[in-house]
Amino acid sequence: MADVAAVPESAAPPELSGLSRQERLDFLRRRMAAVPARGEAVANRAPMEEALHTPGKSSAPDSDTAGVLPVPAALADLLPRGGLVRGSVVSVSGATSLLLGLIASVTADGGHVAVIGHPQLGLLAAVEMGAQLERLALIPDPGADPVEIAAVLLDGMDLVILGLGGASVAPSRARAVVARARSKGSTLVVTDGHWDGAEMRLDARVRGYAGLGKGSQERGCGRLRSLSLAVCARGRSFQPRTTRLDVRSAQGRVEWVSTPDIALPEAGFPEAAEVVGL
Repeated sequence: MADVAAVPESAAPPELSGLSRQERLDFLRRRMAAVPARGEAVANRAPMEEALHTPGKSSAPDSDTAGVLPVPAALADLLPRGGLVRGSVVSVSGATSLLLGLIASVTADGGHVAVIGHPQLGLLAAVEMGAQLERLALIPDPGADPVEIAAVLLDGMDLVILGLGGASVAPSRARAVVARARSKGSTLVVTDGHWDGAEMRLDARVRGYAGLGKGSQERGCGRLRSLSLAVCARGRSFQPRTTRLDVRSAQGRVEWVSTPDIALPEAGFPEAAEVVGL
């Protein structure tokens, strides 16, 4: 799915014919605003301020998950609220499996996800993790201003994943997008660039593989059965936390399995700038 504002006249839908770039962006905003009506998870969401900060709000048994987007179960204990808080900005770096797991968890739960600036994202792997492609919008080439496209999509998506292509976003602009995410109750995940003001940072590093042969004659042979990851979370309101988990193939699906028996340093990993690997 290309940037609607940059689609040539000959390839544009009839509704966009003859419109300027700004008019196309306005049209996209209106279309994205209509998305919640087609998904219960979006339609029933509340802005973060209402869901998390309403004085006197009843603490029902499910209050810990109110205003939170789901993550793979093996990651839930790593995060203070067991998921990604709606209306927040999260920086993600390292193995792309982490992004695929977030996409799968949110769409399988009925939410809508937009992915901007990741043309080589492995959709097959996401489906094997449980992703629902009908709830996924892809903008592999967002043009010169991916941040503008992300700001538009925050109007109608539960989760927006933004690849910055190594760019840095000015603090004043980052604050404006953060305010928009809060008001819409959407979560923004930024990768491959610098973004001031992220409430939480997640980094995933590959620590090993299984299934590629053990002996010298088998080395490099066979099928990859599992991927071992070490994931570090750090944020403004909590100390760095690190966990070890395996991403395994089982009965035609890919599952996330905790391996808490392996100790990892509490300090976490050095700051990373881009998403690489699996």
